Amino acid sequence: FAGLADVSISEDIPVEGEITVPVGSRSPDEDYSTLDEPVKDTIMRDLKAVAKKFVHVMYPKKSSALLRDWDLWGPLVLCVSLALMLQGGSADSKDDGGPQFAEVFVIIWFGAVVITVNSKLLGGTISFFQSLCVLGYCVLPLTVAMLVCRLVLLAGSGTVSFIIRLIVVVAMFGWSMLASTAFLADSQPPNRKALVVYPIFLFYFVISWMILTFTPQ
Repeated sequence: FAGLADVSISEDIPVEGEITVPVGSRSPDEDYSTLDEPVKDTIMRDLKAVAKKFVHVMYPKKSSALLRDWDLWGPLVLCVSLALMLQGGSADSKDDGGPQFAEVFVIIWFGAVVITVNSKLLGGTISFFQSLCVLGYCVLPLTVAMLVCRLVLLAGSGTVSFIIRLIVVVAMFGWSMLASTAFLADSQPPNRKALVVYPIFLFYFVISWMILTFTPQ
């Protein structure tokens, strides 16, 4: 990951996202909260904030948008989507493939929690939920890879199909690693970054392997 220096976050870069209502100096007449606005405005504001975080994952650059105004809506949607797409069966599936949903759901969330705890024990400077937010949003490239693999499998499951899926999964795995380490690496002590990156590598590798070995019933 030689290019991580170019995409690391910086404190002086403006951030995006409006998942929370901004807090600032207001007059007593401007006592405003989400309870006073239409439900449509609240939902649209949150959807725009989630969409901006998706953009930052697909195009990792100098920003702390995933660290400020964190949320778990995006990771939840990605986790459920990936689990549903993997539910149809796998390379070692002997039955209807039902357990895959629970397996993927547990692997993603339990893995993210373990990585976050490891990061905090190593002296990480971001909060528990900020780390979960970043790890969850960075599953987006692998979710895209799963979608592409399912489309490729519709055309057949021969050698050419496997090679295409392998290329897609490896590329999206690298993208997930690049995005997650770009946002998380600077929050760790310089001499402990490798100890943080290695569990992240294993986390996304396991998800990538599940995607690559997926075969429909």
